[in-house]
Amino acid sequence: MTPPRPHRDDVFLAATGLAGGLLLWSLGVFNQGPRHSVVDASWAVLLPLSVMTALEFVRRSRPRTALLVGTVAIVADQLTRGSIATILMFTDLVYAAVVYGSPALARRLPVTTGLVTVAVSIASLAWYQEPWALLIGILAGMVSFVPATTGAVVRNHRQAADAARLRAEQTALLAEMDRREAVVAERARMARELHDMVAGNLSAIAIHSTAALSLDDPDTSREALGVIRENSVEGLAEMRRLISLLRDSGAESEPAPAPTLAGLAALVRQAAAHGAASGLTFALTAPPSDEDLPAPVELAAYRIVQESLTNALKHADAGEVAVVVERTGHALTVAVTSPFDRPAAGPRAPGSGAGLVGMRERVALLGGEFEAGPADGAGHRTWRVRAVLPVAEDDREPAT
Repeated sequence: MTPPRPHRDDVFLAATGLAGGLLLWSLGVFNQGPRHSVVDASWAVLLPLSVMTALEFVRRSRPRTALLVGTVAIVADQLTRGSIATILMFTDLVYAAVVYGSPALARRLPVTTGLVTVAVSIASLAWYQEPWALLIGILAGMVSFVPATTGAVVRNHRQAADAARLRAEQTALLAEMDRREAVVAERARMARELHDMVAGNLSAIAIHSTAALSLDDPDTSREALGVIRENSVEGLAEMRRLISLLRDSGAESEPAPAPTLAGLAALVRQAAAHGAASGLTFALTAPPSDEDLPAPVELAAYRIVQESLTNALKHADAGEVAVVVERTGHALTVAVTSPFDRPAAGPRAPGSGAGLVGMRERVALLGGEFEAGPADGAGHRTWRVRAVLPVAEDDREPAT
């Protein structure tokens, strides 16, 4: 495995330390005199200096190894006449070991160097028995403990900065996710509203236009054209209302009234007029219009009935379509059943399946239950849509 290239700062430190050490050696500047050194030859100073210079190249990539070998080199330097450049480079190795080393090494090294400083101070006092011996302990602390604690401070600041940056990135990511979810939810809401408001009108237009084209009867064609015009006008009005809501959502404007259960009777009568040509009849059972229900529940119930009637006009066989809306405990139950297996008596409009998806989404948003599918009726099969919308006691609209 190829060793990593030294950082340019490490190369600079090594070159500066070596140049400074060679300059001091050439000038004859040493840390101690000949009588205090074990090896009196001045060239011996260059050996620890060279080792310490080489260790500067790996202070980032191999901080632990550099510190261990550097400790041996600094001890060897004390056996010679000594160089201040070697000592300064050793302090840098201690600092780098804390900053770039493992978390365990970063925790232990300040404590270890502190204990070494105390031990050297006590040993110096015991050996020389003079107050000035404390200077040896102070020097030992400046060489080991001070750079270790400085490295710990720098490492803690870097970790705090990294944590703050990570939190900022996570906050930005969560904000972007929330924005995307809000956009998706708003698009889904717009799709449901657009489908529920316009699909019924377009389905009636499709059914009656098919009847007008397939039957060669002037009266039938005139009646179909009248229904087509009526539903076209209603659909256009609903589209304009939706577009107006979208354009004025950020401005101060009067909100459009939301449909309520009081409008179910008119909705069923309209469906009966549209489905008469197909042999469909409609029956409604609903609670009193003054029932105190939350607005979201009333809107969801109205839209579910509206979409179920639209699907009945598209797909149901001749027979009765029953709409039942009732309060059961702390919930509003909506059930719409339509014939499913009798021969079709008139023209039909194609469907996309988006209506069932929209109804299921509306019920899920309120935390209710929804089911739709074929069911066995009295001697024949029916298509049944059933939704249970929870109504909490504290969610009821106050009576006026």
